[in-house]
Amino acid sequence: MSSAVIHGDTVYLQGLTGEDATADIKGQTQSVLDKIDARLADAGSDKSKILSATIWMSDISAFNEMNGVWDAWVDTDNPPARACVESKLALPAFKVEIGIIAAK
Repeated sequence: MSSAVIHGDTVYLQGLTGEDATADIKGQTQSVLDKIDARLADAGSDKSKILSATIWMSDISAFNEMNGVWDAWVDTDNPPARACVESKLALPAFKVEIGIIAAK
């Protein structure tokens, strides 16, 4: 599995989870967003160029907490299309996973 794939001028990031599975939803979300920033920078992109985001949450009742962290981070001048769904994640301790498609 690739952590990132670049095809032409499009960057596809794998679904990313936080570093600390014991963190609360806010901490895990911030950790994922930090990873996204780093991976996009490595690919020659940044959050202002995100086209689409898919957010999987193990418990959708924590949506407002996750969304507050997202809203503080997202480029409000260039908000991406976004889907957010409740789903079982690969490891039960993870509360959020985010996949990104961005332009270079």
